[in-house]
This record gives sequence, C-alpha cells and structure tokens, in this order.
Amino acid sequence: MGLSLELAQISKTYNGHEVLQECSWTFEPGLTHVIMGPNGTGKSTLLRICALLEVPDRGRVNFLAGGLPLAPDLALKRRLTLVLPGVGVFNTSVFHNVAYGLKIRGIGSREIEERVGAILETVGLAAKRRQRALDLSTGQSKRLGLARAMVIDPEVLLLDEPTASIDQENSEIIEGIINKIKAERKATIIMVTHDPIQAERLADRLLIMKEGSLLPG
Repeated sequence: MGLSLELAQISKTYNGHEVLQECSWTFEPGLTHVIMGPNGTGKSTLLRICALLEVPDRGRVNFLAGGLPLAPDLALKRRLTLVLPGVGVFNTSVFHNVAYGLKIRGIGSREIEERVGAILETVGLAAKRRQRALDLSTGQSKRLGLARAMVIDPEVLLLDEPTASIDQENSEIIEGIINKIKAERKATIIMVTHDPIQAERLADRLLIMKEGSLLPG
C-alpha cells in the first residue's frame, strides 16, 4: 500500500511573490518525510499542492502506483488526506465526525461501526464516542482530526503541524499514532513541524524549506 509522489520543479506565486521556487522531490511510500522551515517559506502551500487542492504555476505533481502514473481525478484525491492545524469539527458526536468520510463514500453502516470503533480505540477516544465533538480539548480535537484521516485508509497522509499548541501528553499520543500508521499501513506520510526534536524522532527523510526552495535536511 502507498503511493509515490513526485514533485518536478514546482513553483507557485501569490501577488507577485514567488512562494515556491522549483521544488523537486520524490516522497516514497512507507516513509515519514518531515519538512521544517520558518513561517512563510511555503510549507503549507506545498502540502496543499501535494493534496491536489492547489495547482502549481509551473512544474508537475506526479502520483505513481507500481511505477505507473495516475490521473489526478476524484478517485486519486480520495486516496489522499490533508490534516490541517485547525481541525474543523462538526457539531455532532465524536463517532459521527469520524464516520462522515465513510458515509460520503457509500460505506455500509456495519462496516462504518467497525472501522470507526477501531480507529477511536487507536487514537484513545473510544470512551468519548458519544460526546459532542465541540466539547473536546484542543489535543483531543487534533486526535479526532487524525482519526478522520485514518478511517478512510489514505495512501498519502499530509500533516500540517499535527502537534502545534497542544500539551506533551497529546503530542506523544499523536506521534505514536503517526508511527503506527507508517508501520501498519505503509502510507506515504508528509509532515510539517517546527519542532526539530520531533523531526528527529519521526523523520525517515528530513527536508528543509528555505525561501521557497525544498532542500534535503
């Protein structure tokens, strides 16, 4: 399982400012690729382009399965998940927040029950399945965001500051979840963090964003 993602000379300009400058890299499946760099260097823009939510001005984004290129269609987009720093939570239960992505994919109720139950156990939220998601703490909400990503079994998981602004206990839980995803699902994980110690713990490949350029760490 897992897709290869190739960036070929990706550039992006906003309001005359070149945010990304000819970024090239191959993100291999089964590895955690961690991107570091100061604010404003293009890290979040790069993730959105990798998630096919934005189109580069120049360059190409190529997804490969078994060495063969895939069309950038809806079927491919459903194999990718981007988890943003601010988790958008629906005003319903924890269970229904996690189940939403499966429902829109037409998954049956019995399978939804099994998959959501298993994921909530993994992220430590099983006891809160009936709780209103808006009442979760910030750290619990971050774990909910990961649960929503994991339940659809993505082959490419993009994480933008998954442990920002949360306590050490929740950070450690989330790091454990990320390692579990890599070990069990062989997903291609691309993660942005400001924490160099966290990067050292999690990264199989470390990359640095500097003035819009993507460099090996």
